[in-house]
Formats: sequence, structure tokens, C-alpha cells
Amino acid sequence: MTRKRALGVAVVGAGYWGPNLIRNFASSGDWALRAVCDLDLDRARAAVAGRGEVAVVTDLEEVLSRTDVDAVAIATPARTHRAIAERALAAGKHVLVEKPLADTPAAGAAMVRLAAERGLVLMADHTYCYTPAVLKIRELVASGALGKVLFVDSVRINLGLVQPDVDVFWDLAPHDLSILDFVLPGGLRPEGVAAQGADPIGAGKDCVGYLSLPLGDGVMAHVHVNWLSPTKIRQMVIGGSERTLVWDDLNPQQRLSVYDRGVDLTQQAVDSIDRAGATVSYRLGDTWAPALPEREALASMVAEFAGSIRERRAPLTDGEAGLRVLGVLRACDRSRAAGGTLVSVAAPDPAPLEEVGA
Repeated sequence: MTRKRALGVAVVGAGYWGPNLIRNFASSGDWALRAVCDLDLDRARAAVAGRGEVAVVTDLEEVLSRTDVDAVAIATPARTHRAIAERALAAGKHVLVEKPLADTPAAGAAMVRLAAERGLVLMADHTYCYTPAVLKIRELVASGALGKVLFVDSVRINLGLVQPDVDVFWDLAPHDLSILDFVLPGGLRPEGVAAQGADPIGAGKDCVGYLSLPLGDGVMAHVHVNWLSPTKIRQMVIGGSERTLVWDDLNPQQRLSVYDRGVDLTQQAVDSIDRAGATVSYRLGDTWAPALPEREALASMVAEFAGSIRERRAPLTDGEAGLRVLGVLRACDRSRAAGGTLVSVAAPDPAPLEEVGA
């Protein structure tokens, strides 16, 4: 059996997230880490220390001109994603972008369009989607094990860093939104978005946020994000007509629990509108915990990136997935500006390609 050639990759950005990408690309048999690009050379050198022959540069063009680089992974602030991604795509490189895909839907749409025109892979690094727990959730939902999804409640709170450039919605909610997009049949396509935020400490941006997403047919998703909680909670509840799933990401002994418990509404009257003829019964069945493999999400993510390039297919978290998340985040901004009312998720308006690098 012939061993596949390792794909060459360069990581742009060696700050908070870059070292995680560097580590996983360097340890993957699918990839050969060729270069790391960062304006801070000392930081880049520290990120690649002990990893063999890896070029450390400050000039992006030096990376893009290399013939041994097949792909570029971007781990820089969101406002820079479009300019870097479009330069990389124009140079014929496949692109992986950390969340969020861009800072506006228009910027993200332009990136998706250029990748399609060039026949290149554009992948969103929605890391949580590659955790064993979320992959299992996707499998259970798709198989019908939960029945019809009735509601989703997601909580992501902690005493975290107040970010200098984004609010709590743009910092934390992309994780929950990308997971919803990954596990819900057909992706995240809400009928609207209603967002309420608060800045009780005077930080100049929302530090506490609540996001409501009607999904149609009476189904509702709700996301709570918070930088100010003294306790850290990472939980998602997906209620189905047959079973309910609880994901507790901070419980390594039992991250997933599936409850055969719920509410059944039995209509006894001939007229279905007659609520007096309806009775409520409660199911109290077993609880079980699906077995989960132990593997790092980023290792699975970089393997999926390589697979999508070799197989000439869209990755599981492609640019379109990134756009759906961006659309919800932008609608969240509009809802807050309108006092928290329900607003539609408008389709992104792509910016002209002539604006590349602007």
C-alpha cells in the first residue's frame, strides 16, 4: 500500500490559538508543518520550538510563494481573516480559518465565493464539532434516537476574560451556534433571532447575553453566554419527542446522558382544539451514557481538513457552515440594536472581490 504524501501546511498567527494548530499539524501523519507566520518572531519561534525544520517568518507572501505549502491555517483576529484568506486562495492554497469565519457575513461570503471559483477548500475551524461528544450527538439526532427535536437549551458561562474587540456574543456564542449547525438536520436555519445583552460592569460591551432562536414548528433553541459567572458551566440539553440528551462537557466521567423521560400529550377529544380533552402523561424510563472514544478534537479536525482536500469534497464544517453562524451573529447585533426584538436572519450580501485586502 502506497503511503499518501503529507500535505504541506503553514500556520498564520502564533498567538492564543495558533500553538494548538501548530501542535496538531506537526503531530499528524497527514500533514507536514512547513512554516509559521507571525509579526512577533519570538512568539512564533517559541511555538515551533523542538519541531524540526519549520520556517518562521513575518511576511505572508513568503509563505504563499512556497511550492511545498498546500494549505494555510489562519489563527488571527477575525477582522483580518478575509484579507489573509483571499490572498491565500488567490495563491492557490486551501484555507482553514478559526472561528468565526470572518467579522461580517459579507466578508465571509466573499471568501466562500472565491474558494468556490478557485476550486479550493475553505474550512471553518469549528473545533467543538470534532469532539467525540458532539460527533455522537450528531449521530444520535440523525438516527432518530431522540425522535423529533423539540427544544435546545445551551449554557456557556464562566468568569472569563472581557475581550477588547468583541462582546460576549461574538466571543462565546459561535461555539454553541456551530454545534447547533452541526447537529441539527439541515443545519442552523432559524426563523429569526432575538438577543438580549447586558453590561452590568460598564465594560462598554455586553458581558451577559441571552439568545433565542425559533426553529419552526414550535421548536426553540436558547443560548446563554456570560463572562461574569463565578462558576464554569458548559451544558447543552436537546429535548426530543422520544428521548432527551444532556451534554455536560465538564464531566469527563459522563459527558453524555440520554434520558428516556419526557412528556406525552394525548388528545382524547375528537376536536383537537379542545384542550380540555387532552391529558398529559410523563415517561420515566432508563438513563444511559453512550461510550465515547478519547481523542483530541483538533486532531480529528486537521484529519478532516486533509481528507476534504484529497477527496475533493466539502469538509464537515465548510465555509457555508461558517456563513450560517455569521448570519446569526449579525442578526444578534441587529436584534440588540432594536431592543431585543425578533429579527430575521438576512442572507449575506457579498462584497466585491475587488475589495480584497482593503
